Amino acid sequence: MTAPANRLLFWTAWTAIPLAIIAAAAPTLALPCVALALTAALVAVLDLIAGLRYAPALTIQLPEVARFSRMREGAYTATLAVEEPVRPGLTLRVGLLLPPEIAPDDAVQSIRLPGEPGRYSLTWRCTPRERGRFTVSGARLERPSPLGLWTIRCSLPARGEIRVYPNLIEERNRLASVFLNRQGAGIHAQRQVGKGRDFEQLRDYLPGDSFEDIHWKATARRGYPVTKMFQIERTQEIYVVVDASRLSARALPGAAAEPQLEHLLRAALLLGLAAEKQGDFFGLATFSDRVHTFIRAGKGHAHFAQCREALCALQPRLLNPDFEEVCAFLRMRLRRRALVVLLTNLDDPVLAETLTRNLELLSNRHLVLVNMITPPYVRPVFSAEAHGDDDVYAHLGGHLQWQSLRETQRALHRHGVDMHLTAHERLCGDLVAQYVNVKQRQLL
Repeated sequence: MTAPANRLLFWTAWTAIPLAIIAAAAPTLALPCVALALTAALVAVLDLIAGLRYAPALTIQLPEVARFSRMREGAYTATLAVEEPVRPGLTLRVGLLLPPEIAPDDAVQSIRLPGEPGRYSLTWRCTPRERGRFTVSGARLERPSPLGLWTIRCSLPARGEIRVYPNLIEERNRLASVFLNRQGAGIHAQRQVGKGRDFEQLRDYLPGDSFEDIHWKATARRGYPVTKMFQIERTQEIYVVVDASRLSARALPGAAAEPQLEHLLRAALLLGLAAEKQGDFFGLATFSDRVHTFIRAGKGHAHFAQCREALCALQPRLLNPDFEEVCAFLRMRLRRRALVVLLTNLDDPVLAETLTRNLELLSNRHLVLVNMITPPYVRPVFSAEAHGDDDVYAHLGGHLQWQSLRETQRALHRHGVDMHLTAHERLCGDLVAQYVNVKQRQLL
């Protein structure tokens, strides 16, 4: 693709118009003026032909995977490879074919080549607006013709991937005390009291040992009483179950139009970091009308990276959640007693009743916590001042919804499940606080 450069437009204006005026004022000079105009046009055409025939060997290389955090500026670097000598001082303009979710500060980068073959780095400052995986399909390159009268544009094929993860910086700053790891600072809640339930070894019976701790088979084999020794559980399993159905697709007013799912994902990853900090195993499950992802509990940087990759491209689906399937799935997969933190929305009474019915069996074996972001206006009717008729109706509707959620809370509590309503800006902190409380009270 070619386009006239500003230089061509400038010289056209400064030659064609004066020549036209001279030819009109002095008809005897019309023929020389036409000859000059044709000569100028011929020069422009020859420059265009020369520009099209000159094709420097250029390729662009993109990083296979570039990682960003949502709404956080980062650098995306590409490499322009010049395979053979080019005109010294050749200036190129390069623009990446970025997806619309990735907003660069400057879409086009200019580079002046010295003439020698080589590899040159070009960096774009980008701010991802959405989370997910995106493809960079190459770049567009623009170079001038030899006289600079035309710009020649072409495409440089390449392929790269940009992965945008949830941005945890702000939430981590709020929970700095949990993640502080210096000179014994930070929260270090561990089970320190009680005899534990993990078998450690056998030893001879001592006066005062409980009869329930006697290993009767070993006692029969050895001919004298033997006691079982237990150790305190240092590592426990924490599972976060994220609802990615239509219930999580709704945006919260005043929260930068973010879907609730974004808050849930940040809270899930922060809880994973807190569990890692406490030495526990962290697992993950996501579901909507079916179970999408299940990562068995583990620990370590590689395991956390696996969880983060699983949540990177997770998008809400406009379907009802299937609580029955996810509860049955967890009952089958989780063989060891674990803390199961369910992040969902229960403002639909029918779906809330379904969850209550299915959590009964799951809570018999595991400790289950249900967390939900409080919808706007969901509170007792007289707890806030109303301004105007619309506000009054909104408060009345919120009060009815609050009563319904309170009934759901009571129904879940009868099955040993605690349900928490929390504001979206406090979700991460409250979730970590609940986890620390479970450890301190040895509820698991």
